[in-house]
Amino acid sequence: MPTVAPLDLEGHCLAAVFLGDVPHFALADGTIHRLDHGHKTVQANDGLLAALHDGANDRLITGGEDGKIFAVTAGGNTAELATAGKKWITSVAAGPQGAVAYASGKIACVRFADGKTREFSHPRSVEGLAFSPKGMRFGVARYNGATLHFPAADGKPVELEWAGAHTGITFSPDGGFVVTTMQENALHGWKLADGKHMRMSGYPGKVKSLSWSAKGKWLASSGAPAAIVWPFSGKDGPMGKAPLELGTRGNAMVTSVACHPSQDVVAIGYDDGMVMAVRFADAREVLLRRPGKGAITSMMWDKEERRVAFGSAAGDCGVIDISA
Repeated sequence: MPTVAPLDLEGHCLAAVFLGDVPHFALADGTIHRLDHGHKTVQANDGLLAALHDGANDRLITGGEDGKIFAVTAGGNTAELATAGKKWITSVAAGPQGAVAYASGKIACVRFADGKTREFSHPRSVEGLAFSPKGMRFGVARYNGATLHFPAADGKPVELEWAGAHTGITFSPDGGFVVTTMQENALHGWKLADGKHMRMSGYPGKVKSLSWSAKGKWLASSGAPAAIVWPFSGKDGPMGKAPLELGTRGNAMVTSVACHPSQDVVAIGYDDGMVMAVRFADAREVLLRRPGKGAITSMMWDKEERRVAFGSAAGDCGVIDISA
């Protein structure tokens, strides 16, 4: 049975990540807690609204109510990357060559590694941001679709239209597909080579968590009593194909998913605090953590692939060691 090292905190956990081999937990009040030979904290933003792990640079990028964007590295070192004045930073993204994107209202900004920034204005508010893994290109989720920008060049943006409110965005690891989460209980996808649409609907709840499998052949999602895992191995992605439904529970909703770094396995977090690992090939389940306090909001595997950091909406955080 896996062992759990709990960390009981006060407040909503936006991101549970490993920096180096140290678990860090970013809470809504802007404090970053870490388990590093004891429980230590550092303050980044004054009120946190967005946080994500920048895998290429092994740092946590945060944005908040204070209009500031920080980079937090292992050991609790914080550096202010940019500021948007008194505007709230509602979304952040990390891209190639140390670039970072952040959104405030209708404006999306890209900050390059040399400190220069570039602004991109939109007719409606920017809801989500993501960089493509291939080349310097980033996507904006917006009302009625998504916009793809090339911040290092002056070319026209690519507009991907689909009616409705799009709240989050992700690129497939090969850069061939864009998928958005929607205000309605659905995902929407585009194949960039030909603009073909993919409707991924039928969810009983909103999709708030997405995770690509190691080789990008699968996209796991929350928003149902199981992890809904869409196949992306064919040239047209999930068009005309049914998803896998993994870790089904009749009385709980999946709120967070985190695919394993190298195997076709997904960690699934539920609204009652339970965490399970499930294998794609045969749907075999391993209980990682019994139900706790609050819905699981964030999870991440460590580089050694033996630990999972998790955080919940009630500050019920910790680290699961599956090698125990």
